[in-house]
Amino acid sequence: MRERREGWDVEEGWKARPAFACPARLACLACLALLVGCGYQFRVEGAGPTIGSATGTSSSTSPPPRLIVRTLENKSFEPNLETRYTNYLRHEFSSGSGAQIVTDTEVADLVLSGQILSVSVPTLSFSQTTTLESRTEVVVIVKVEETRTKRLVWAQTAKGVSEFYVTPDLQFNRVLQNRALEQAGRFIAEDLASRFLLQLESGLLAKPTARPASDNADTNIK
Repeated sequence: MRERREGWDVEEGWKARPAFACPARLACLACLALLVGCGYQFRVEGAGPTIGSATGTSSSTSPPPRLIVRTLENKSFEPNLETRYTNYLRHEFSSGSGAQIVTDTEVADLVLSGQILSVSVPTLSFSQTTTLESRTEVVVIVKVEETRTKRLVWAQTAKGVSEFYVTPDLQFNRVLQNRALEQAGRFIAEDLASRFLLQLESGLLAKPTARPASDNADTNIK
């Protein structure tokens, strides 16, 4: 049986220190209790750290350019495609391009126009007797001009791709092809809106375009 005397362990030869023998711990506990009792709260205020310079913040507060999206010109063999693709462009540009879409009767800073250049439906896979899978490929070119000076500020060519399976039912195949055309058009509109936003945020829209052909970067979207 161990014997303890005045904090000493006789058998082991070490001294047991009581918990209340640490003044620093008592002081910390007292301060913590005082802060909690008085209702102190630790709070971080301010806008916090920012990435980049202050000029970026001021540019984000500038009003967005007012953009008119005119109906595309259909140069392909696919009828009634220009209305749907124009609606896709207006929807995507209104939500993801950084511009404010307005009608032709309103005052605008920029005007977007374009053409559906081609629509093709190549075969992807086939058997000895029939086609098993096809793909829709749509090529669209758009340009943005200033309404007052007619200066070309941006031009882009985009290619949308969507695949579909072919069934023995010819009527149902046409439905599948139409859905693939719609999906390709949505891909094109989303890609063009994203590229326009990148161009707008980089400030390149305010600079003259020396060679418009160099800005036409073909994009294959699937």
